[in-house]
Amino acid sequence: MKTVQATRYVVPLREGGSLPAIVEADDDGTYVLKFRGAGQGAKALVAELISGEIARVLGLPVPEIVFVELDARLGRSEPDTEIRELIKTSAGLNLALDYLPGSISFDALVPKVIENEALLASQIVWFDSFITNIDRTARNTNMLVWHRKLWLIDHGASLYFHHSWDGYLERAASRFPQIKTHVLLPFASQIEAADAQMAPLLTREVLGGIIELVPKSWLGETPFESVRLAREAYLEYFLRRLQGPRGWVEEAQNARLAL
Repeated sequence: MKTVQATRYVVPLREGGSLPAIVEADDDGTYVLKFRGAGQGAKALVAELISGEIARVLGLPVPEIVFVELDARLGRSEPDTEIRELIKTSAGLNLALDYLPGSISFDALVPKVIENEALLASQIVWFDSFITNIDRTARNTNMLVWHRKLWLIDHGASLYFHHSWDGYLERAASRFPQIKTHVLLPFASQIEAADAQMAPLLTREVLGGIIELVPKSWLGETPFESVRLAREAYLEYFLRRLQGPRGWVEEAQNARLAL
């Protein structure tokens, strides 16, 4: 993953509680910046990074993710005191997604982009069940349509197990009943096929490589004695979640049948 330097704060995106922003960077790119000092702090960035890169391995459409160095001086001309403070507390390393200009939010009531894509819908439902993503509902789809293609964004609310590490390996087998509210569930008629296709892609080596991408400074809020042990805990959680029989896959299938 590449690291860029933010050169201009463009505009805040006042959606949700984390107040992301559009910024320009020294590679001439434009990005949606997720602030380390917002909301759930570094854990949201850890979830965004790990989940986004898992999606990429699975072949799902996710904008490029980059690290962004943020200088606190970037917000000195910002009139909004909340934003100025957010920039100040987030100085240093942050995370961003490539900005998709002209994209629009996916609307479940206008499903043309997905109605003939049963396998893709099933893959996304499988993925969100695996990462325990509670934030892909009709109320907040966290999907964009860009060039007539679906794109997945905003995974900071996933991996909620890492907000409380007590019994995390037991909770790895969670059936994730929240999948019943997934916006794409009505289209996901091939969940079994998605499971057979995607689970083998997430090997120990692949998952370990993704977890290694997480900066050390973002792993300080864990009960483990070292960053190495924290990384191993994330990896062990994912491997335990992939063990069969996968109750969370059955849960997704049953939720669809109940519609």
